[in-house]
Amino acid sequence: MEEKKLDVKSIIGFVLIFGILLFMMWQNQPSEEERLVQEAEKKAQIEANKKAEASAQTETKTTTALDYAKPTDSAQVAALKSKIGDFAYSAATSTFNGDDLTVSNDVLELKFNTKGGHLSEVKLKNFVDFDSIPIYLVKNGNAVFNINFQTNDNRTLNTKDLYFQPTVSKSGENTIVSMKLKTAENKFLEYNYVIKPKQYMVDFTMKSQGLETAINTSAPINLEWTQKAYRHDQSISFENRYTRLTYQAEGDVDKLSQGGDDDETEADVDWLSYRQHFFSSILTTDKPFKSVDFSSKNLVEDEAKDSIFTKQFSSKTTLALNGANINNNLKLYYGPTDSEILKQYDNNLAESVQFGWGIFGWINKYLFFPLFGFLSSFLPYGVAIIVMTILIKLAMSFVQYKQYLSQMKLKVLKPELDAIREKHKDNKMKAQQETMALQNKAGASPMAGCLPALIQMPVFYALFMFFPIAFALRQKKFLWAEDLSSYDVVAELPFHIPLYGDHVSLFPILAAIAIFFYMKLTTGQNQMSAPTQEGMPDMAKMMKYMIYFAPIMMLIFFNQYASGLSLYYFVSNLISIGILLVIKNFILDEDKIHANIQVQKAKPKKESKFQQKMKTMMEQAEKQKQAQAQQKNKKK
Repeated sequence: MEEKKLDVKSIIGFVLIFGILLFMMWQNQPSEEERLVQEAEKKAQIEANKKAEASAQTETKTTTALDYAKPTDSAQVAALKSKIGDFAYSAATSTFNGDDLTVSNDVLELKFNTKGGHLSEVKLKNFVDFDSIPIYLVKNGNAVFNINFQTNDNRTLNTKDLYFQPTVSKSGENTIVSMKLKTAENKFLEYNYVIKPKQYMVDFTMKSQGLETAINTSAPINLEWTQKAYRHDQSISFENRYTRLTYQAEGDVDKLSQGGDDDETEADVDWLSYRQHFFSSILTTDKPFKSVDFSSKNLVEDEAKDSIFTKQFSSKTTLALNGANINNNLKLYYGPTDSEILKQYDNNLAESVQFGWGIFGWINKYLFFPLFGFLSSFLPYGVAIIVMTILIKLAMSFVQYKQYLSQMKLKVLKPELDAIREKHKDNKMKAQQETMALQNKAGASPMAGCLPALIQMPVFYALFMFFPIAFALRQKKFLWAEDLSSYDVVAELPFHIPLYGDHVSLFPILAAIAIFFYMKLTTGQNQMSAPTQEGMPDMAKMMKYMIYFAPIMMLIFFNQYASGLSLYYFVSNLISIGILLVIKNFILDEDKIHANIQVQKAKPKKESKFQQKMKTMMEQAEKQKQAQAQQKNKKK
């Protein structure tokens, strides 16, 4: 074994390094002046930290002064009274400390919290979301109902922070929940709720008694109601599109933006609805609120990710006083956004359903909803959609007939129209005049096919609005579709495609195929019949592109739409193809149309005032063009 020896060189090296470090530390130490400056800065920093800490404590006291547990002794009662004044009485005498009281009827399960005196939870008993979880409209602090007021001793208080004393009683079949915020035994602000059997509507009154000595009635008393809308549907983008703050002001129903953030101030508001697509939270009043500030905020930042909430709604109004007291008769509706249910209540609440504007809403309310309600009363919902589609297409078949007849007439006239253009190829204006004259005599104007198409537009748009808002379709199965009010899924994708989604729906694919073949039949006929007009776009080329563009649009945008709507378009286009083939092969005969056109051409036909005016304008334009050409020739 080798004997270990002391390495002198190593020792010398360590000593030298240690000496160098000591020298550097001595060399870099601050001067006396620098040391004094550093000490001053340190003291200043300590003082600043103390001030910041004191400020934070003061601020915390200010913002959370009302958030107290029930006082247990006289000292705590005194401390609480120094902070919130006479309203400490309610917390001191209450046997509750922010507890929940649960009350229910056949359709609702409600929880009232003694802190704030309002609903802390609202569960709809008979419904579940897309993931089979019970529907909650209020839960886990997503909603705040608050009255903000000033006291006579210059405090600003919020009822959401104060403790109410509850009582529950029965009046016949009705359950009555009373929440009282007391300053003395006979002085209080009371929230009174009446829950009726089988009703989504809760009668709600707010009244005060003897609080004129506590509340400063010369200052505004503000009512604030905010709520975040929980996600309930399979497609959050689809649900968010139909989640909107709706209200009735001065007798007219209006709504905030469905897309981004929005705010509005309205006068004479009868009711306001926080609509969450198929479910709504509605506040109504027997006397209109004089002015309400509304706001809506979109909470969905990325539709590709799961979100708990869709939008946040907020409403703020100043309460009108009855003398020196609060006395408001209100109602709260928590339930389905179903027009049939909402019709049971007054105040025009059924209009909170988005039927569509103008004539489209009328078609939905008075035609499609009653028709579908009748059919679905004895047919499965998917079959009811098919039968309704057949009835609508048969009723509109005359429109398709008129369109196709117009196309056939233009097809028969095409050789003559081509001959006119060839004859006057150097005079476009003359060619246009003779073309119009021939079409007028034959009764084959290109515009004849446009008018029937315009007639179909209100029906098309009304149905586009009908399926997303038809509550009856919610969670109704048909074939492979689990929910006709949402998209059907035949394959899940391991990634998310913008606009398309993370799944494949079959009904949009079938609808796209049907649209492709229908457009192939109709645009082929249009290309043969539609002449290229001078100065006009090449319709044949545009139609050629549309054959592929329309089905692609169906595939992309309807992949996350209601499968009931895609089912309608699929069946509708199949029927259209069938009607078209019947008209083409069994009703219209090209030779007979040609013979009829020749008869029409032989008859003298009086031009309408519009046609005469158009002819005069074209003749004037032609003369002007010739005059300009002559002037150019003279200059040369």
